[in-house]
Amino acid sequence: MAASRQIPGTTLFDGAQARKGYALNKMCFSFNEAANREAFVADEDGYCSRYGLNAEQRAAIAARNVLQLIAAGGNVYYLAKFAGILGLDVQDLGAQQTGMTKDEFKAKLVAAGRH
Repeated sequence: MAASRQIPGTTLFDGAQARKGYALNKMCFSFNEAANREAFVADEDGYCSRYGLNAEQRAAIAARNVLQLIAAGGNVYYLAKFAGILGLDVQDLGAQQTGMTKDEFKAKLVAAGRH
């Protein structure tokens, strides 16, 4: 098996991260259904318990912090389901990940498309 690749400042979503974040990602996937989104909003702690989130994952959910969620094993594609509950989109997530405002992040994407 190949050695794990390191990219400074980046959490790679590999097999270990997938196992670590299984409960978190499973919960976020459940948000595809409106009833589950409503249940989460009504009782966030109970909903997290239902999926067996650990303390790190619960703290990241409570903080609404994408980088903490990724470090806790979250996959950005599943986390987008959670972000939707908060009224955030993928550009909001990208902005959080890069430490930019959403407008700065969007401008960077537009500029990158011009090259």
